[in-house]
Order: sequence, then structure tokens, then C-alpha cells
Amino acid sequence: MRVPPRDSAARPSRGGTARATRRLWPAREAGWHSGGPTAPNPRPAAGDDTSEEDRRAVTDSIDAALAARLTAAAGSRGALPEVGDDPSVTDSDLERLWAAQLAARAVDLHARELQAAGEGFYTIGSLGHESNAAVAQALRPTDPALLHYRSAGFYCARAAQIAGHDPVRDILRSLMCSVDDPISGGRHKVFGHKDLAIIPQTSTIASHLPRAVGLAFAHDRAHERGLPDEWPADALVVTSLGDASLNHSTTLGALNAAQHAAHQGVPVPLLVVVEDNGLGISVRTPARWIEESLARLTGFARFEADGVDPAGVLATARRAAERVRTTRRPAVVHLRTVRYQGHAGSDAEVAYRSPREITADRERDPLLATAALLARRGLRAPTALLEDYRAARAAAAETATELLPVTRLAGAEAVTAPLTRRAPAAVRAAATVVGEGRDAAFRGRLPEEAGPLTLAQAINATLTDLLLADPGALVFGEDVGVKGGVYGVTRGLRRAFGAQRVFDTLLDEQTILGTALGAGLAGLLPIPEIQYLAYLHNAIDQLRGEAATLGFFSDGRYANALVVRIAGLAYQRGFGGHFHNDNSVAALLDIPGLVVAVPSGAAEAPGLLRSLAGIARAEGRPTVFLEPIALYHSRDTLPGDGAALAPYPPPDRWAESLPDRDEGRLHVLGERPASVLVVTFGNGVGMTHRALAAARALDPHARADLYDLRWLAPLPREHLLAAARDYEGVLVVDETRHSGGVGERVITALIEGGYRGAIARVASIDSFIPLGPAAASVLLGEGEITDALVSMCQMFTTKEMSRGS
Repeated sequence: MRVPPRDSAARPSRGGTARATRRLWPAREAGWHSGGPTAPNPRPAAGDDTSEEDRRAVTDSIDAALAARLTAAAGSRGALPEVGDDPSVTDSDLERLWAAQLAARAVDLHARELQAAGEGFYTIGSLGHESNAAVAQALRPTDPALLHYRSAGFYCARAAQIAGHDPVRDILRSLMCSVDDPISGGRHKVFGHKDLAIIPQTSTIASHLPRAVGLAFAHDRAHERGLPDEWPADALVVTSLGDASLNHSTTLGALNAAQHAAHQGVPVPLLVVVEDNGLGISVRTPARWIEESLARLTGFARFEADGVDPAGVLATARRAAERVRTTRRPAVVHLRTVRYQGHAGSDAEVAYRSPREITADRERDPLLATAALLARRGLRAPTALLEDYRAARAAAAETATELLPVTRLAGAEAVTAPLTRRAPAAVRAAATVVGEGRDAAFRGRLPEEAGPLTLAQAINATLTDLLLADPGALVFGEDVGVKGGVYGVTRGLRRAFGAQRVFDTLLDEQTILGTALGAGLAGLLPIPEIQYLAYLHNAIDQLRGEAATLGFFSDGRYANALVVRIAGLAYQRGFGGHFHNDNSVAALLDIPGLVVAVPSGAAEAPGLLRSLAGIARAEGRPTVFLEPIALYHSRDTLPGDGAALAPYPPPDRWAESLPDRDEGRLHVLGERPASVLVVTFGNGVGMTHRALAAARALDPHARADLYDLRWLAPLPREHLLAAARDYEGVLVVDETRHSGGVGERVITALIEGGYRGAIARVASIDSFIPLGPAAASVLLGEGEITDALVSMCQMFTTKEMSRGS
């Protein structure tokens, strides 16, 4: 039997269409939200009239406050708040919302108990944000979601949409770092589940938004081309963030990119939810700042909702989702929320918020609002609401007990497994696929029949073959389409494959990489170009914080295959300066799981690039192909020798030309055994050849062999050590900087591996590269290599002579 609504006159007819007009709870201007000149004092001032009762209430948990309110209502000692209603929201909608919010609240509260008991390790909770459960209910469980870290409500509601899932158990396992956590395998507390289309995101501020934009873009593009990803054609992508993150440059860039695409009529089915609790840890969001910021998104449909109006949130989220789903254009929902018990377990709100402000927020509890609407509709008596709440709390505690003892990751091998898993047979198979239509794509002149090619030509031919072999391959970046690249490396690709597969992007490296991350998730093979190495640093977190971590935080369940082409390194003549001659690669080399290769010329490029594409496709791994700009159009190593050119391997030789990722390449340069091994890469290979010729002119006894690393991350350590043991000395020729350069890693590998010979190094100095002739004063020069070779060779020649005498 239904309990009569408390105020039936205010309740709209079940069949009506008008929204209820009763006043909702106090809005931001009434003091719940801080910021601007009307914001409440964050600390009690002298003469503050906050009562002692209010001050004591600050120390009470939100659990006790909500339970007390429900208890009072159950005992007829207090009324539940007045709430609005919406006839489009059914009773079952509210029942499901209540269940999801209860589960989310219970597991968040128990997280702190687990931490106190030493069994839980994360306390950034979703308390006060449970209204995001209504967003999940408005969507389909096949809509991919990239979520804010306060999304327990969303997760619980999404899990309820698919039979057989227990969200409380899932979240508790994640909090407890259990190997049975269904997404990360105990590596981190993240919201994610493959079956629920929830893609795990890190806590880096808004760093997931470029990927979300990229996924929305790539999803529709894949389906248009008959290459469907794992989600239905009419799926939309939902992503969420906090109000403080709306100010982050990553967010601004991502939202701008979505608008940029939508402005041109490009489908971007993206729903952005800004969960606005008015605080970024302790920093207050100014009054109406979010509204004004979102108003600038003229390419987005804009919606507003408030967590204290559960029916309104459900109805608004449905309208927003339907708008995105049908128009394939982006929309944003400004969802007002509250935040309870600080940013995290270690955050004491009383340090920056007044007791009155904290206790006032308790009237804005989304669970209290849903409870009030359930009671108003007669779906739950206050006593039943209290019982529901207590039962949810008890169930979470009981489930946590059932999960004890927890099996956690043990040992580095188990932790790093997602970063180290390999599939060599699959990589080789993916890297040697020969596409149809080569004659047409190359316009009747196959590259293997064209004679020796430059590095730029070899890369262009390899990209053409990759696009032929893999219909999901995309080449994009600044100037790569119509222009064909600043150095002509992508010339002709757009004509051969069309603007759907080879296209220009807006000028934003963060967006370029985010688009690639989304495309990788959509099952495509993105090959984005970063025009210059110096520009990568604008967006390095897309590789460090997003690309490399996805497999780690999903235990390999999700992957973002990509091959990032970067024009870089130094020695470019006539067009230089720091931004076009950057020799710093340190930012790339310490990213776990990232594979970085650099060719030393046209002979190495096709095999390396094809290998990276195979690694990306077969292992879902992010990879980087660092292309030495100065070598793009080189023809000679020594004057007039044409040695920088190389023939392009025909398809029947692709397999044999694939370099093993654990091996560099040893070049034996003389008929007589050498005592010195030069270890280098990229420009260093040609520089060493020229320096060795100069050294021989100075000393006929100067002899050395050369080891081309090819792979900068991970280094081919064991292969390098095996090669070095045959030499009395190793000279490391490192064109990167002395501090943090590749040479440091090579020397460390040699010493840690037990190499007993002499070791020397020459490298560029620690400086940015100036424009013009002054560049030579800070870059490693061939003269320095020559001097080092002569010195080391003479040392061993002297030893030989001493032994002979």
C-alpha cells in the first residue's frame, strides 16, 4: 500500500506533462556554493554566530547526519525536504536510482573503515556526487564511459543495467587492491569494467578528456567506413569531470577540439558532465563561473541539473543523451552537487570551511532528495527508507568481510605484467601483411623498383604499405594531409587514401594524441604525427598519464594501439633553433611500456616502422617512431658515396627485414678485429662513420666497429652486452644531452651488466639549441667523436705494443 504523499496538492498528475513548481532546496546563491564576493567566510571569524551545536555537528559523519534525518522522519519527528517531480520519470526509475545511490554511499563510507583497519588504500570518495547515478540510468550500458573519480553512483547504476554484476563487490575489491578487482587486477582504485563499457581513467586532472573526444570522433568514423568498434553504431561517449578541472588547459583544449570538429559538421557524439561541487580541494569556484564558462561552448548543446532534484537530473540527462545520440553533436550537462567529508580521507574541511557551511550542505544530500521523492510518491514509507539505508550499510560491511583475506599482487613481475606482455608471433604476422592495390597506390611505380630511397621516401613508402595493409590505419597531424608534411614525408598519401584516412588536425598536440588514443580504443591503428620533438612536451601527459597507463590500469583489458611519428633530434641546417632542433628525449624514455625506436637512415626505417605498427596492433601498445629530421633527404654518409640511400624491401623480404626489438645492429667496419665498439643511434651512426674516417687519417691504427641501438626504449640491453664483451673499450656517442640523455642509460646498462672494459662518452652539452652557427657550440660535433676515437684506439694500440714487446 502506498503511503499518501505529504503534500498531494503540490504533486503533478501522473499523466500530466507539466513539471512541479514547488521550490527546490537552496541553490548556489543561497550559500551552498562558494565563490565570488557573496561566498561565505571559509573560517569562523570573531563574533561568528555559529552555534555550538552546529560546531559539534561538523564532527559528525554524513552517515550519522543522513541516518538521523531518516530516523526523525520515520518517527514523525521531522519532515523530509520538499522536492520537485517530473512525470516522465517512472516509479521504477526512482527505485533503481535509490538502489544505486545507496550502494555507492555505503561502499564509500566503508572505504574509510577499511583504511582504518589497514585493508583499504583509497579514500577519494563520491560522497555527495551520487546524483551521477541518474546520468548512467539515462544512458545505455553500451555507451562507453570515461569517468571522473567521484563516479561510484554512475558505476552502481550502470552495473544494475546488466544482470550478474555486483558493483559493491567490484568497488570494494578495487579499494582493497585485490587481484580479483575486475578492471585493474589490484593495481589501482579506478572505475572500470569491460562488460560495462567503463574505460578506467587515472586521477590526472582532466587528462582523459582528449581521449574521450578522440573516441567520439573515431567511433563514428569507424562505423562510417564499415570498421565497427565494440560499441553499437548509435552509441555515444560520456565523460565526466569536476568543476575545478574545467579550468585545466587539457579540458579547454579537448572541448575546443570537439567544437572545432562540430563546427565543420564532423560527428562527435560526446556527452560531457561537469559535476560542480564548488571546490577544488580547498580552492573555491567563483559564483557563476561554471555557468559563464559553459556558455562559451557555443558548439555544445547545454543542459543544467541539480542533485537535489533527482527526477530533474534523470529527465535532463535523458534529454541530453537523446540530443547527442540523434544529432551526433556534443552536449554538456552542468550537474550541481555537493562534496562530503573533504576531498579525501586526509583532507580536513574545517581548515577552510565554516561549520555552518558544512552543516548546511547536508540539506543538499542527493540521497535525502531521492528518499523525499520516494516518500512523496508513496513508494516508500520513512521507516522503509531508513531500513533500506541501514541494509545497504550492513551489506557493504558484510561483503567486505567476505572478501577477506585479500589476495594482492606480489612481486614486480606480477605488477608489471600488463607492461611487459608480448606476442611476438602476432606482431610478426601483423607487421608483414601485404595490402591489395599496391600498384594503384604507388601510381604504377613500386618503391622496391624505384632504386635507392632517402629516409623520407622510405618512410613515405612504408606508410603507404601500412595504410594498404590495415584498413583501420589513419595518418593525421598538422600539415600532413594537403601539404604532405613540412618535409614531404606524407606527400601523396591523402590523394591515395582520401581525407577520411589521411587528414589535417587543428594545431594542438594534446588533441592530436588524444584523437589517437580514442582511435586506438575504437579498434583503429592511429599513426599521428607530432611535427617537431619540441612540441611533444605540450602534450607528454597524453603518453605518460594516459596512453601508457591504460593497459596497466585495465590489466590489458583495454588498449590504445598507436604509432606516434615525431620529427626530431638536431643537426638540421638552415632552419633550426630550439623548436626545430630539439635533442631531448628524456621525457619519452622513462614511460613504462612505451616502445621508442629511431632509424639511422633509409635502410633501417621500413623495418622499424613496420615493427612498431605490428607491436601496436598485436599488443595494443603505444609506440613512438623518432625520425631524425637532418637525415630525411640525405644521400651520402661520406661525400659522394650515396650510402645514406637504401633500396626498399619488396613484400617477400619484409619478414626478414623486421628487426628484433631486443637487438640493435652491429656494423663490423673493417677486416681486422677492432678493440673499440662505438654505441650510438640516429644521427650518431653517420657522424661516427665520418669521424672514424677522420680518425684513420690521423692514426692508421684507429679501428672501431659500430653498434646502432635502433631501440631507445626499452634498450636492447642483453644484446648490447653480448656485443660489447668482444671489445676492450666502448665509446658511447650520444647526440642527446649529457644529463638525462641516452648515453647515461647505455653506460648504466653496461656497468650493471658486468662489462669490464673501458667506457667513454661524448654527448651534447646541457643547453637548448640556439639559432644559427652557435648551435655547433652546444651540439656534439664530429671532431669530438674523432678525438675520442683516436684517444681510445691509441690506448689499446699502446697496450698491444706493450704486450708484443
